[in-house]
Amino acid sequence: MKTLKVIPHTLKFKFEVRTSRGSMTEHQVWYLVLEEEGFYGIGEAAPLKGLSIDNMEHWNAKLRWLSQHVNDDEKKIKTALKNFPALYFGYEMALKSLDGEHPMMLFPSVFTAGKAAIPINGLVWMNDAKQMQSQIDKLIDDGFTVLKMKVGALDWKDELKLIKELRKKYDNTEIQLRLDANGAWSPEEAIDKLNKLSEMEIHSIEQPIRPGQWDAMAELCAQSPVPVALDEELIGIHELKHKKELIKTITPDYLIIKPTLLGGFKAAEEWIKLAKENGIDWWVTSALESNVGLNAISQWVVTQIPRMPQGLGTGMLYENNIPSPLEVRKGKLLINYEKSWDLSLFQIEI
Repeated sequence: MKTLKVIPHTLKFKFEVRTSRGSMTEHQVWYLVLEEEGFYGIGEAAPLKGLSIDNMEHWNAKLRWLSQHVNDDEKKIKTALKNFPALYFGYEMALKSLDGEHPMMLFPSVFTAGKAAIPINGLVWMNDAKQMQSQIDKLIDDGFTVLKMKVGALDWKDELKLIKELRKKYDNTEIQLRLDANGAWSPEEAIDKLNKLSEMEIHSIEQPIRPGQWDAMAELCAQSPVPVALDEELIGIHELKHKKELIKTITPDYLIIKPTLLGGFKAAEEWIKLAKENGIDWWVTSALESNVGLNAISQWVVTQIPRMPQGLGTGMLYENNIPSPLEVRKGKLLINYEKSWDLSLFQIEI
């Protein structure tokens, strides 16, 4: 018989994290610790304010329900947590962890053996132009060749100037530049901005307009000189037929896959399968999970045989992250076994 212990944890950012939807100084997560016959599994449920569809008013009630029904049929649990994708992902992660040789070994591979690294993009957070330029310089000095820059919160002229300055120093063979608008632009202004951006060899633009505007997004994808990636657009779409309908209607260039927001590994794999079937490229992005979630997502990504740099560099953002052997080095995420996991928060014996 399995038992479930829930451990809340407030992650503290090293700096104020800003997006077009607002700012954050902390992130509340919940660790799900499964125990069965002396073996443990650890999952992380990390709903993201403003993005997750998890109903936080009923969150604690759902945690209690899961604790009481953790031995129920997995299909029943999945149905009960349908509208709580971040919680279901935490449960799915904990189950996979429970099956491993070690709670932090979910998908053994050359990556988990410490013999391969995952190329990732460096993330440039919104700030004033001077601070963003400082972030860019540091990331390039650290060896990143792919940068992802948040846009849509500063004055457009300042953002454009910043990108132009970057392109004066580095062309797209030296630095690949991904932009993420987080739905900040209106359909009317988006195409004009994308036309201007096309002069600067932009790899892609994530979610240029708010999700839910399928026809407007389809028109944008058809007209945009910059390849369009869907991110928030995928959140809350559970049924396979609706996923197929979205892909057919919008026909994007890329999909951004976030297991926490989409409802776990299997849900994410459905999107990846559809992308491959429709000639659409994809990459996986963490959604501000701690090292526990980042570890699980990173190990899983390797099983999907990715072709592009991933968005897995968010584990270094917190002052009080779970100490782990995960390390970012020269634009790649790797496991450095000179370091070790500190699982003391979970009060378990390994």
